[in-house]
Amino acid sequence: MINLKNKKIFITGGAGFIGSTLIGKLVEENEIVAYDSLDRNTLKNQSFANHKNLTLVEGNVLDREHLIKAAKGSEIFVHAAAIAGIDNTVKSPVRTMTVNMIGTENALEAANSSGSCERFLEFSTSEVFGSRAYRVEEVDSTTTGAVGEARWTYAVSKLAGEHLTHAYHREHGLPTVTFRPFNVYGPGQLGEGAISIMIRKALKNEDIYIFGDGSQIRAWCYVDDMVDALMRALTMPKAVGESFNIGNARAVTTIFGLAETICRVLNSKSKIIFRDALSADIELRIPKVDKSQELLGFKAQIDLEEGLVKTAEWIARNMDDLPEMPDMFLRKE
Repeated sequence: MINLKNKKIFITGGAGFIGSTLIGKLVEENEIVAYDSLDRNTLKNQSFANHKNLTLVEGNVLDREHLIKAAKGSEIFVHAAAIAGIDNTVKSPVRTMTVNMIGTENALEAANSSGSCERFLEFSTSEVFGSRAYRVEEVDSTTTGAVGEARWTYAVSKLAGEHLTHAYHREHGLPTVTFRPFNVYGPGQLGEGAISIMIRKALKNEDIYIFGDGSQIRAWCYVDDMVDALMRALTMPKAVGESFNIGNARAVTTIFGLAETICRVLNSKSKIIFRDALSADIELRIPKVDKSQELLGFKAQIDLEEGLVKTAEWIARNMDDLPEMPDMFLRKE
């Protein structure tokens, strides 16, 4: 069992949504190096942004030499940097694959060459299971989607990174762990997550757009639950060499049902407007989380409505600092 005290912890994507939330749990008793391109910066609005134990290094995971130098002496590595989001993926498939694959290799090499790595945790994605994933287990077959469909470049790049992570474990003995998150949301999410976008719209009583017929089914995991799983995987010996589905299989709803719930919980007057689907989509995504419960003792605690309220409170406080939404969420008839 690793004791997460007095450790040097290196987090790529440390200024991002999940990375900054994790830092909040670790910064009091550890030395944290957050390595981030700062395209988005959730960290700057956190109460611990200027903590004496936190060093923020601006850098790109494609810059191998700089990455290795910044990570020197670290004992715990969390690789959370990636290009994500449908809008980014469809617009920039080459950048998506380059950053997610080569960036992961660089992070793995930084950990492997450090000589001090006690744990390396990388983020894959639930999208490796394709368009239909009902109670999928870690051992179930993955899929790469149709070749030429930009929507799947994210999943393909993450699956490649996952294979590479396991290869470093087998060939070099690197103590790796892989997470496959299922639809994480919560305070600090600045990107194009469905819940974040819908809440921002609902708080302003603006039209909420749904792409497709709204029947797509998702299981939603609150960020604090995700970080709880992270903390467990970073400390427990049984996690090494494993991949884990991490999500909340009880917080399940359709995209249309999600929009309705947000409007009801926030007492919003927003109208729900249907739009044509923009690209290939995930029809069904619900994890089976028995493995993470058995090996990590993890079980999500925050139900959907509680998580929506907490997220809305954070968004309302930080509305003026949030980036502009992608055009596809702003267009009108």
